[in-house]
Amino acid sequence: MMCRFSILGLSIVICVICCSASSELVSTHLSDIIKSWKTDETPSMQCSLFFDKINFMEHILQQCLIKRKLLSTTPNINVAVVACGEDDRVEETLVNIKTIALFAKSKTNFHIFTEPNLFKKFHRGIQQWPSCFRSRFTHKLYPITYPNDGQNWRSLFKICASQRLFLPNILTNVDSLLYVDTDILFLSPVDDIWAKFKKFNSTQLSAMSPEHENPRVGWYSRFARHPYYGDTGINSGVMLINMTRLRSADFKNDVQKSKLKWDNLLLPLFRKYSSNLTWGDQDILNIIFHHNPEMLYVMSCYLNYRPDHCMYMQMCGSAVENGVSVMHGCRRSFHNDKWPSFKAVYKAFKDYSFYNSLSSLLQEIKKNLDKSPHSQCKLSSEVVIMGLQKTIEGII
Repeated sequence: MMCRFSILGLSIVICVICCSASSELVSTHLSDIIKSWKTDETPSMQCSLFFDKINFMEHILQQCLIKRKLLSTTPNINVAVVACGEDDRVEETLVNIKTIALFAKSKTNFHIFTEPNLFKKFHRGIQQWPSCFRSRFTHKLYPITYPNDGQNWRSLFKICASQRLFLPNILTNVDSLLYVDTDILFLSPVDDIWAKFKKFNSTQLSAMSPEHENPRVGWYSRFARHPYYGDTGINSGVMLINMTRLRSADFKNDVQKSKLKWDNLLLPLFRKYSSNLTWGDQDILNIIFHHNPEMLYVMSCYLNYRPDHCMYMQMCGSAVENGVSVMHGCRRSFHNDKWPSFKAVYKAFKDYSFYNSLSSLLQEIKKNLDKSPHSQCKLSSEVVIMGLQKTIEGII
C-alpha cells in the first residue's frame, strides 16, 4: 500500500510541475527524476509488483509535454469527415480522429457528417476516451445535407461521399478546412499539413496529391473518359480547402462560355458527365481543376500514401525521403488481408491504449508487420516506420 500512495503523491507533484512550468523546465525536472530512478540500486520488490516505475515516469513526461503543446496561440484546426454506411465506417472515423488528436500540436475542431442513426455510436465511442484526451479537440455531428436539385447526389460513387462537394455552403463560418476520408491515419501532427495553407499563392484555393506518380500506370491517364488534372489526376481523400476563396471564386468550365460560382457549377458538370464518373465526386474535382489548374496546390504523395504507391514497387519518392505522414487505406486496405502492412498499422492504432507510451505504439506496429504475410508493400514498410518514429521522437 505504501508504494501505491507514494506513486499517487509523486503523480500530484508531477502534475503541479507540468501545469506551472515551461516545457523545457518540465523536461529537465522529470528527466532528472527518471535518471535518478534508473540508477536506484535498491528498488522495492513490493513496488515492482504494482508499477514499472521507469515506464510510468516516461509516460508522465510524455503526457506533460503533449499537453503543454496544446497551450499555443495557434488558431484551431478544422477537420471534416463524411461517414455513412455500416459500423466499420464509424470505427474507421474514430481511429482517424484518434490519430489526429494524438499528435496534434493545436486544438482541433472535428466536423463529422453522418446519418442520424450513427450519431449515438459516435458520441458513445468518443465518450469512452479519457477526458484529458477529449480536451484536445471539439467535435460536432451534422446530418447529411444535399441541395434539392432533383439529382441523386447521395449515391454518387460511395454512399454520401459527394457530401464533401457541398461543405463550403454548409460550413459557412469556416474559413479554411482539411477534408479527410474516413480511411485516413495521421502518422505526424496535423499541423504539418495545415501549414501547407501558407504555401498557397494568390490564386490557389485547394490542395490535393496526385492520383499516381507515373502516367503509364495511373488510372486516369489510362481509363478516364473525362478531363482530369495534370498527367495523372488528383486524389481527393486528403484535401485542403480555403473555403473563403472557393466561395468567391469564378471557375472556368466546359458547360458554358462564362465562368460559374462553385455552387452553380456542380449540377451542370454532374449532368454532362454522369455516365462517365467512375470515381464520383473525385472525378468532378478533377474536371474542375483541369480547367482551373492555377487554383490547385499539389501536395506530395507522403501526405496521402496509398497502396497504389507500393503495390508493385515503391513509387512515392517523397515518402522515402521524409517518411509517411498521412496513410490512406483506400481499397479497404485497413481491413483486407491483401494489404497486410496497411492492416497492421491500422490495427495498432485501433488497439492503442491512451495509458501506454507512444513508443509502445511503434513497437506494436513493428510486431504486427513482422507477423503479417509477405507483400510488396511490406517490403516498403520502412517509410511508414520512419514517419511515425520521427513524430514520436519529436514529442517525447
